[in-house]
Parts: sequence; structure tokens; C-alpha cells
Amino acid sequence: MIARVRAGQPEAYAELVRAHTSIALRAAAALGAGADAEDVVQQAFVKAYCALGRFRDGAAFRPWLLSIVANETRNTVRAAARRTTLAGREAALVGADPVIPESADPAAATLETERRAALLAALEQLSEEHRLVVTYRYLLEMDERETAEALGWPRGTVKSRLNRALRRLRRLLPDVRPGETREGGAPA
Repeated sequence: MIARVRAGQPEAYAELVRAHTSIALRAAAALGAGADAEDVVQQAFVKAYCALGRFRDGAAFRPWLLSIVANETRNTVRAAARRTTLAGREAALVGADPVIPESADPAAATLETERRAALLAALEQLSEEHRLVVTYRYLLEMDERETAEALGWPRGTVKSRLNRALRRLRRLLPDVRPGETREGGAPA
């Protein structure tokens, strides 16, 4: 696909964008872009396109793209932090919450919303490297190899930082026991 893009076939890049937009949006939202997630992703795709000359042949596109999304999210969050108050940033985070289907049990939906808010609050208390590794590995459902590639870390570093991050999350979320999280959430 990358070879087709490099050969000047714009429709090939459109296919890449369609295939990776969903996970890029999830990454941006999970990393704190909030209401700016779509802008972050759009900017990341533009930067990825401009940087295709540096893309390593044979490498996976997704981890590479998500590293660009993470950088764009970091830049956006820093810029927003300079412009807004803490209350404004919290409002942006709330805007990233998924829409609850009307058919969902209201009690279960409320509990899920509370768990998600607790998890996001706990993630905010982690160091940036711990927040990134948990987000990539569990919220974006990337395997260890992809996480290492996206973060530019050796696999051993991913394992050790993930282990430390999960221990910290367990301390921050003492009321969540193993097996209580749902798909897409970090394990307890």
C-alpha cells in the first residue's frame, strides 16, 4: 500500500486513512485530545503523508501512524493547557466519552461511565510513559511488538513499564478487582 502511495496513487493513501481512522481517533481520545481528537487525527494523517519518505520499507504502518498521533495529541494537549483552565480540560475529556446506546441498561451504563471516569482519572495520575504504555497496550489493543514499535522502546522496556504502570493502577483503583473491567479497558 505504501509503495502505491509513493508511486503517486492518492487513492491508496485514502485507503490507509479509511483503514486507520478509527484506531487513530481512539488513540487521540485515550491520550487526552478530547474534543480535539478529530483535528489531531487529521493533522497526524497530513504529517504521516508528508513523512512517507522516511517510512521504513517493511515496517507496520499502524504503530508508525499511532506514534505520530501520540505526538500530535501531546502537542495539542500542551497547547490547550496553556490556553485553558483545569475545568476546561476536564470538560474536553468528558466530551470524549462514548455515546451510551439507548438500549443499554441505565444502571449498567451508569456503572460503566463511573468506571471509565475512574480509569481516566487514574491514568491521568500516571507518568507519561506509563500512561502511554497502558493506552497503547490495552485501550488501543496493540500487541507487545506493536506497542514497542509505536513507542520506539525495546520490548523489555514495554514489559517493565507496563508492569509498573499496572501495579500503580491497582493502587489507584483499589475497588476494581481483576475481571471487572470490560473489553477495551485496562486490566485490574
